[in-house]
Amino acid sequence: MRKADIVNRITEKTGLEKVDVMVVVEAFCKEIRESMAEGNNVYVRGFGSFVVKTRKKKIGRIIKKNIAIEIPEQKIPAFKPAKVFLERVKLGKKLKTNPKL
Repeated sequence: MRKADIVNRITEKTGLEKVDVMVVVEAFCKEIRESMAEGNNVYVRGFGSFVVKTRKKKIGRIIKKNIAIEIPEQKIPAFKPAKVFLERVKLGKKLKTNPKL
């Protein structure tokens, strides 16, 4: 599913204009990107957490030249799904009758 598909589904379910839905989806994504770029985590209850993880520095090798190089510490984005979200994905379509999830 692409962003355009998400916009279409939300438009069908809410009756809002596609342009308005696209603006909201874009703004949501932009806020997450900017917040994580600043080093902040983003928590969306019932969905999951967008967290900034730190990879430790390590020693890598250039095999052709037989040289060891130091790979510096890096910050990377990660997503940790909420427990409710995980259960929904695990059970798949079986859970459609329960509106809470």
